[in-house]
Amino acid sequence: MDFRNIYRHGFIRAAAVTIPVVPADPAANARQVLEVAQKLHEQSCALAVFPELCLTGYAIDDLLLQDVLLDQVKEALREIREKSLKLFPIIVVGAPLRVGNRLYNCAVVIKGGRILGIAPKSYLPNYREFYEKRHFALGSEAPSFFIFDEEDIAFSPSLIFQANDLPEFTLHCEICEDLWVPIPPSSKAALAGANVMVNLSGSPITVGKAADRHLLCQAQSSRCASAYLYAAAGEGESSTDLSWDGQTMIYENGTLLAESERFAAGATWSITDIDVRSLAAEKMRNGSIGDNLRDNKDSVFQATPASPNFFETVCFDLNPPTGKLPLIREIDRFPFVPDDPSKLDQDCYEAYSIQVHGLIKRLQAIGEPKIVIGVSGGLDSTHALIVAARAMDLLGRPRTDILAYTMPGFATSDLTRDNATKLCAALGVSFKTIDIRPAATQMLEDLDHPYSEGKRDGKTYDVTFENVQAGLRTDYLFRLANHLGGIVLGTGDLSELALGWCTYGVGDQMSHYAVNTGVPKTLIQHLIRWVVASNQFSSQANETLLSILNTEISPELVPAKPGEKPQSTQAKIGPYALQDFHLYYLLRWGMAPSKIAFLAESAWADSQKGSWPRDYPLEDRVGYDLAEIHKWLRLFLWRFFANQFKRSAIPNGPKVMAGGSLSPRGDWRMPSDTSARPWVEELDSALGEELNLDSDS
Repeated sequence: MDFRNIYRHGFIRAAAVTIPVVPADPAANARQVLEVAQKLHEQSCALAVFPELCLTGYAIDDLLLQDVLLDQVKEALREIREKSLKLFPIIVVGAPLRVGNRLYNCAVVIKGGRILGIAPKSYLPNYREFYEKRHFALGSEAPSFFIFDEEDIAFSPSLIFQANDLPEFTLHCEICEDLWVPIPPSSKAALAGANVMVNLSGSPITVGKAADRHLLCQAQSSRCASAYLYAAAGEGESSTDLSWDGQTMIYENGTLLAESERFAAGATWSITDIDVRSLAAEKMRNGSIGDNLRDNKDSVFQATPASPNFFETVCFDLNPPTGKLPLIREIDRFPFVPDDPSKLDQDCYEAYSIQVHGLIKRLQAIGEPKIVIGVSGGLDSTHALIVAARAMDLLGRPRTDILAYTMPGFATSDLTRDNATKLCAALGVSFKTIDIRPAATQMLEDLDHPYSEGKRDGKTYDVTFENVQAGLRTDYLFRLANHLGGIVLGTGDLSELALGWCTYGVGDQMSHYAVNTGVPKTLIQHLIRWVVASNQFSSQANETLLSILNTEISPELVPAKPGEKPQSTQAKIGPYALQDFHLYYLLRWGMAPSKIAFLAESAWADSQKGSWPRDYPLEDRVGYDLAEIHKWLRLFLWRFFANQFKRSAIPNGPKVMAGGSLSPRGDWRMPSDTSARPWVEELDSALGEELNLDSDS
């Protein structure tokens, strides 16, 4: 299967559809269903869900009990079954079916010329405008099979349909009212293994009801760690006493992926790609779901299939297309940074408050010491400093209890040093400059390092040269904390920890308390912008903060030659925007590297594609092709695994992002001596043919 095929990576394309029904005309409605199914087939859609009773119309009252109509329903199902033989989608339609002496409101699941199974409605509304018990029997009272054209077809509200060739695609059907009860059938289906829930709905519209539907679908998809597709009746339904809006929507694990226009003319649908493999992984990862199954096992898996709560699996072959099939679902380039300005504001408020109040608690717990911090003029130390300043304000303590030090080394630029100085002055913290170059030179001489002998030909700028400077800064900070009654505030962030871009035992890895270790690099710049916008500090401080935001990210440890650009972190370890993308999908979802690469290309290949977070630097608004993604993801994997020993020894610090943290006491635990080789080999194997990789590369 092609690398750029969604089904290879565990996605299915699915649609929630509404059609203009013709009341009491199953043949005409079947034609509408097949017309839409053909269009969705041409889009390689695996699942098409239509509204409740869409073959007859929902609001036809006692016509539902007419033999003529019920016979026509069977003919319509035969037509759809026959025509589905040449169609890819699973077609789920709503129809009234007579079984024995009772009538049932059903979801009929059709695929490849077969009726796979039929799910009768479990809960029948019989209040206000609804009178379903006048016509229908409860799904719980239904027999376990339905004979249709001499074939026994599974007939139960507790059916799960599973694809043999994509086993994470497990489908359960419920109908309208089933979602509105305290314990929907889909809740038990999720415990039984269903990852995709569909709701065929009649649901006449009244003011405010659309928002209620959204709320229910979002909550159910989130609670069940599943996708939820909702299709409501629309145009064509009788307006004798009611009106209809044809609302359709698709949620995945609490996130709205697609919705259609309401009150639209003609057939409309929501369509998107659902990540069923990640939904299955989420259920595996969330042990509480398993515990909930254990506590409800008797009500989910009864001893006999005759019970309405017994879940039966119906297997089928999906047979997805094998050629190139890119995602139609939008993938955020910045998964840690919301595109929506209001949500970004809320996230920044919460992240900043988490950091500030985490620091306050630590200070209160250990006798309210002073804070000792090294300020370089870079993003991380700047953000840690303003967190400390806010904490002091809330504690009612003077900001002079923050003891800030800038410690220029061999490559410190005038710009960063000036920014550090200006910011400390504007914030009113205690500030001092300690030039580490004399001490660093002495240490290099003691080590017989070539730099001390004047052999500065570039080869002397090695890891020893860099870490002598970094280590001395940390030595000064810890001894100053001892001397002045303070604690060292850490500055290293989540992205640096992931990449191991921190020196073991040094300030960006070691401190007394680390406020930034839960914050990725791509979010820190927005946190600083949010602080500026919220006017917590003076205009002079805000001006300096904006200057810092526009400064190249650099460790400033190696001097640049005249005319050369300064040392660049991102040139060495990859663009933080891209590496944060890789981190999110590895840490939060545990995805295979090949799938991460597929998603990264979907998000980043086109430099004009997708929206950008507010005020994102223009120079960073670039795209990356698959070869570049492979290069940087490969490097990310090697560095991520090789540097676990640094993360195993990090100090305390608050978790900030729902996407996860790297604390060895929290979200992430792994041996420090594990190799990245299997992950790298999986990536290389998947992309080898695509990129013409040499087997030894």
